[in-house]
Amino acid sequence: MDTPQTLLEAVRFFADEDVALNFMAAIRWPDGPVCPKCWGDKVGFLKTRRIWKCRAKDCKKQFSVKVGTVLEDSPISLSKWLPALWMLANCKNGISSYELGRALGVTQKSAWFMLHRLRLAMQSKTFSKLGGTVEVDETYIGGKARNMHKEKRKRVTRGGRGVAGKVAVMGLLERHSKKGRSTVRASVLPDTFKQTLMGRATRNIEPGAEVHTDALPSYKGLRVDYVHKVIDHAEAYVRGNVHTNGIENFWSLLKRCLKGTYVSVEPFHLFRYLDEQSYRFNNREMNDAERFLRAAAGIMGLRLTYNALTGAQVRPT
Repeated sequence: MDTPQTLLEAVRFFADEDVALNFMAAIRWPDGPVCPKCWGDKVGFLKTRRIWKCRAKDCKKQFSVKVGTVLEDSPISLSKWLPALWMLANCKNGISSYELGRALGVTQKSAWFMLHRLRLAMQSKTFSKLGGTVEVDETYIGGKARNMHKEKRKRVTRGGRGVAGKVAVMGLLERHSKKGRSTVRASVLPDTFKQTLMGRATRNIEPGAEVHTDALPSYKGLRVDYVHKVIDHAEAYVRGNVHTNGIENFWSLLKRCLKGTYVSVEPFHLFRYLDEQSYRFNNREMNDAERFLRAAAGIMGLRLTYNALTGAQVRPT
């Protein structure tokens, strides 16, 4: 299957609706189209409508290549969806909905919805635990309370100070994984209490691994199941090979993306931006075409409606 190698080639390649349709069909059904209702492979293509129809006697369902994907029920053509996915997967600092809307000729609202649906396809779908040497750290995402409007400051800080109003995020970075590169996982935290941090660590790190953290007291319990090494940032940032510089580097990339491109991110959408940045970081050794193809393969079996997106539906923590 031919695959464009640059953004310019992608725009030209997918400008033809038939080419874009055949491309998505080849990714979704490598062995030929299959009915999403009865799973039969006896289907016919209705060329005038660019959809398929099941020939099974008791089915007769008509379906498009978008059915059963994050693109389902979208009136926006594949010639716009695929370049949008290319840019989101490969722009190091992300792409704003305003910029995408101008580039594709859609409204900002549509572009915003498109980007969130594509971020869903970038979620990590692995349940394997991290091993070897793992760096663990937390950070806070959000604007400064003194810069907020009076009403918003009252709502999000509830009269508090310091990190009040910000969202806590935990990151775990496995150094030199089996694929030869560092791998990161990031998730939103309800708080930074010991029970919460320990629970996330044990769910994501295999017992016996070497874990590097800062001097936060909440991490003290890690020494029971792991080789726990601590670097106190009040004294030094590196001691031999003990440091958390890898995950700190990821935080700098994430915050540059959020502050420079997205500017304002609501807390209940933050996990989607973490998925986006983690995807680009974990696949940084790939070229643009490879990152695009991997993201395109992830759109199957997922659904995100506008009501669910705007209803502050947060992924389980």
